[in-house]
Amino acid sequence: MVTVLFDWIARIPTPALFGMLLLATLAAGYAGHQLRIRSDRHPKGSGAGFGSDGQEGYIVSGVLGLLALMLGFTLAMAVDRFETRRLLVLDEANAIGTTYLRTQLLAEPHRTRLSRLLVEYTDNRIVLATASPGDMPELLAKNDQYLTDLWAATSAAFDTIKDLDFSSSYLEAMNNVIDLDSARKAARLAHVPTEVLVVLSIYIVVTGGVLGYVLTGLRGQLAGAFLLTLLTGSLGLIIDLERPTVGGIVESQTPMELLLKSLKSQPPEIFDRWRTAEK
Repeated sequence: MVTVLFDWIARIPTPALFGMLLLATLAAGYAGHQLRIRSDRHPKGSGAGFGSDGQEGYIVSGVLGLLALMLGFTLAMAVDRFETRRLLVLDEANAIGTTYLRTQLLAEPHRTRLSRLLVEYTDNRIVLATASPGDMPELLAKNDQYLTDLWAATSAAFDTIKDLDFSSSYLEAMNNVIDLDSARKAARLAHVPTEVLVVLSIYIVVTGGVLGYVLTGLRGQLAGAFLLTLLTGSLGLIIDLERPTVGGIVESQTPMELLLKSLKSQPPEIFDRWRTAEK
């Protein structure tokens, strides 16, 4: 039952999830305010006070401090994961570019075959990184087929270079391309456990109830609502960062796009101009 609930939450778009959480938090604040009215039939003041007991201020500070610490720690993890995904895009672009250049040292037909596969593979990687969840299975299957074809073509080419020192560096370059595919898949699957995000959501809602109970007067209520909106927005930002395939904040594919443009502008024959001149 819990797993089904978490899966359902994971499918909710981030803006809708943020709206639901904000409404729940503000509703908790209103419920806390109504509870304060019932428990204290004679409200003390109409400003932004904390009620009759000065210790309520310490309670609010403690609750908000702990929540800020939890959100800050979780946000740091989310940003770190995002940065890892971003750097992997650059690493992959460099790896494919290096392999493409080394491919130009192979004999035909291996050079043309592998060059074409690398261009098509790069194109599919860009589409895959920005695809909707419904298109993912087909694109992933296509991606894995390209990897199989790349290694099959490399195996065929290896027979012509296995006696050369160059063979080791070429295999290393192709292996790096394949390894980065696995690294990017793992990086996109790694995220803060849904249980942690659910606990943070519950904590924010409870905080809303505490603020609604403690803060009195119009200014206090408005300040509390504004603060709750900021806290909920922070959690929404974390959730979006933790959704690399469906969120609004995704790693830029600019390095891969620039690479694809470069590869298409440099077909294998362009590297033959000196060879042709010598002939």
